[in-house]
Amino acid sequence: MTDTTFNGAAPDGNDKASLGSAWRWLLRHPPVVTFSLIVLVCLVVGTINTDFWQVSNLFDILRASVVRGLFALGVLVVLASGGIDVSFTAIAAFVMYTVTMLVTNLLPGLPMPVILLVAAAGGACFGALNGLLVHTLRAPSLIVTIGTQYVIRSFLLTFVGTALFMNIPGSMEAFGKLALFTHQSANGSISILPAFVLVLAVAAAATWWILERTLMGRAVYAVGGNPGIAERLGYNLRTVHIFVFAYAGLLAGIAGIMHVASNRLANPFDLAGTELEIIAAVVLGGARITGGSGSVIGTLLGVVLITLVSNVLILVGIPSTWQLAIIGVFIVLAGTVFSLRARG
Repeated sequence: MTDTTFNGAAPDGNDKASLGSAWRWLLRHPPVVTFSLIVLVCLVVGTINTDFWQVSNLFDILRASVVRGLFALGVLVVLASGGIDVSFTAIAAFVMYTVTMLVTNLLPGLPMPVILLVAAAGGACFGALNGLLVHTLRAPSLIVTIGTQYVIRSFLLTFVGTALFMNIPGSMEAFGKLALFTHQSANGSISILPAFVLVLAVAAAATWWILERTLMGRAVYAVGGNPGIAERLGYNLRTVHIFVFAYAGLLAGIAGIMHVASNRLANPFDLAGTELEIIAAVVLGGARITGGSGSVIGTLLGVVLITLVSNVLILVGIPSTWQLAIIGVFIVLAGTVFSLRARG
């Protein structure tokens, strides 16, 4: 009797220890949770509808992730510093519309690299203004960026224009059509992976390098963790605030041009209302709203998850009206896991 009880108790103790160790490891690696949700969504959708397992769907997901990914990388840097930005879609809309209009009317032969540089500079200027206001006013960044969002959109609609701009510059149209990879399926249909996905890859590499390999990256995480301690350690809060918002604006400007190039039209109403899903993607990737954490790989996984929910659930008969509800469930689930990490 005693031996039997002992033999039964030992494995239970080992199992609990193993489960506890696995749980602690999982909490220390938030992107694993996000990746698991991606795998779960893929398996469920692919089991119900085998058409999901097509190269064309993979290309569509990558294509749809570019603009979201650029926005999300900017939001990641701001969140890591303890701030929050909701003006990035307004910045993107203003930059993409004005740059497209000016290039078409004044410099139709301007090459694509120059257009991207102009858009990046314009977006960075708007973002730097956000950072300066946040630091100078000592106001919550959410309130400041809500205000600048409305100012930018109002200015765009009042003084620039409201009409669709369909005659985009030739270099932008050519870049949007440029293929990185072409695949022909067994039934003869051709799927194209656009070359502009490389823009997201470059932006992700640059963001990772800034956050993980530079003094500015350390400053961003330090300020996000505890601004008071960071300031006593010698970090300049003004510089950090201006940098993170300028970087988010820079990526927003590029995202706006990518949106025009991929859709081949500029609409001042485009991208409005997508702010929460972008912030959700970053949070699903493991970044805390309170700052001090977050990773590029987690953010990209969060973008892929949001894109999956937005693009492929229709394949299993789930109406688009339920997409936000499913994203909400994922956010609550991820938030619960990550809050447990904080307590541990």
